[in-house]
Amino acid sequence: HSASKCSVAAAPRNANCRSFFYKITNDELGGLRGLANLPNQVYRKSVKRGFEFTLMVVGESGLGKSTLINSLFLTDLYSKDYPGPSQRIKKTVQVEQSKVLIKEGGVQLTLTIVDTPGFGDAVDNSNCWQPVINYIDSKCEDFLNAESRVNRRSMPDNRVHCCLYFIAPSGHGLKPLDIEFMKRLHDKVNVIPLIAKADTLTPEECQLFKKQIMKEIQEHKIKIYEFPDTEDDEDNKLIRKIKEKMPLAVVGSNVVIEVNGKKVRGRQYPWGVAEVENGEHCDFTVLRNMLIRTHMQNLKDVTNNVHYENYRSKKLAAVTCNGVDNSKVKGQLTKSPLAQMEEERREHVMKMKKMEAEMEQVFEMKVKEKKQKLKDSEAELERRHEQMKRNLEAQYKELEEKRRVFEEEKINWEAQQKILEQQKLDASKSVSQWLQRVFTCKFKFNFSPLTCCI
Repeated sequence: HSASKCSVAAAPRNANCRSFFYKITNDELGGLRGLANLPNQVYRKSVKRGFEFTLMVVGESGLGKSTLINSLFLTDLYSKDYPGPSQRIKKTVQVEQSKVLIKEGGVQLTLTIVDTPGFGDAVDNSNCWQPVINYIDSKCEDFLNAESRVNRRSMPDNRVHCCLYFIAPSGHGLKPLDIEFMKRLHDKVNVIPLIAKADTLTPEECQLFKKQIMKEIQEHKIKIYEFPDTEDDEDNKLIRKIKEKMPLAVVGSNVVIEVNGKKVRGRQYPWGVAEVENGEHCDFTVLRNMLIRTHMQNLKDVTNNVHYENYRSKKLAAVTCNGVDNSKVKGQLTKSPLAQMEEERREHVMKMKKMEAEMEQVFEMKVKEKKQKLKDSEAELERRHEQMKRNLEAQYKELEEKRRVFEEEKINWEAQQKILEQQKLDASKSVSQWLQRVFTCKFKFNFSPLTCCI
């Protein structure tokens, strides 16, 4: 914008400025400009967050659904500990899901496999597709409720992104159950029809079977997954090749067989080996590349932008001002987004009040425990104080008794000393008196003291 307003004379200067700016930007970003580094930021953020994909497998028991899933993702999703649907057939159709975390090249994918044990195995298969429809709608309902919440930071995407429908290799076209099921679900999920156990058909029978299936799909106006058109001619050629091979004829096997010195996965027959990853034998590699390498994100985008938006628009259009959903059973209520947000707010407030009451209760209980501990400590200290006081009093009495005894002994000793002193004085007096008498006799009689004594 500034370059369009500058003069011709100033153009070289502005060009130098731009080149200088680009040079600085390239040096700072390690050879990439600011916009060129944006895909790297998105890539790092996406890899850190991880990816989610939900795959539904539907078909009669014994068509190799579990083996094909294990072959697609090279994982033992179905094993002896967790057998496939064919080994746990149910009397009624049930929807079961299992999750597995797949890591490859630093990218982790949370894969959810949804199977339908018991589909098509009953004598009367009326409404056997209803549990599948209810499951898909429930996952869309959960995502819609998550979008309507106040806090939308954690929104797990558990919607079904792709449905692999297995067709029995009968060679006579679709069964009424196949047609009815795909007509019921083609507006709710991406349906990809598969011919199961294609190794039971000859190549000519397989091609005729494919044409018959596509013809019936077009006659009944069944909408299967449509591959998006791209601007790249090579991608368009690849997509046209995939469309020509629809429905895909697949073979699944987890057994490794050695063929001409090369280990391959396949099935051993008397006439040869049906290789799973050989494009001339089946379309397994086409399905794997489409699901994992080329069209996984497009399947998620179509689910979000088409099927989920259709469900969301119907759901919101069915909500009237009094909160009654006319598309459901009469009298069954549904909530508008504002009412749902208000209810969530009230639930949040009630939850916070409950948590506050529980915290206050815990605080009061801890305060009571602390007070009781302090009282016990105080009582213990008082008891020790009284004990020490009694001990000191006893020691004081003992010392007083010893002092009294000592005083008595002292008085007795002093009395004895006085007596001894008095005796000494008396003895000295008697001696002095005796000497005095002796000397008196000497002077008086002129006798020696000895004579006097005699």
